[in-house]
Amino acid sequence: MNKTIFISLPVSNLNTAIRFYEALGFVRNLQFSDESTAGMGWSEHIKVMLITHEKWRTFTNRPIPPSTFSEVGLSVSVESREQVDRMNEAAAANGGTGDINPVQDHGFMYCRDMADPDGHIWGAMWMDQSAMTSSS
Repeated sequence: MNKTIFISLPVSNLNTAIRFYEALGFVRNLQFSDESTAGMGWSEHIKVMLITHEKWRTFTNRPIPPSTFSEVGLSVSVESREQVDRMNEAAAANGGTGDINPVQDHGFMYCRDMADPDGHIWGAMWMDQSAMTSSS
């Protein structure tokens, strides 16, 4: 079995969150969606489960942090610098916030961070693997 990461995120408005993630390029999986959850796929091995606050509270009694807190930062790789820019623009145009941190441009690596409508931090990053030196 391939190793897969499943990221569960509490969201205040499920429909808003679905639109946001679809705008970034995630694909909704209706098999893992209902009125309180939405399964969203980034790739074969990266899945996000959007969960309403009400449903989230059935899993844990730990508080949901306010959207101004940073509990974790998640990054996904894309195929080009232009895709990094498009993803950041899509975030800002669909209820999120683009460039919540300074843009990182290291020549061989380019990253921009954004926040979803609930303040969850995502980064889009491109890296020129051929520019990386191998360690001996």
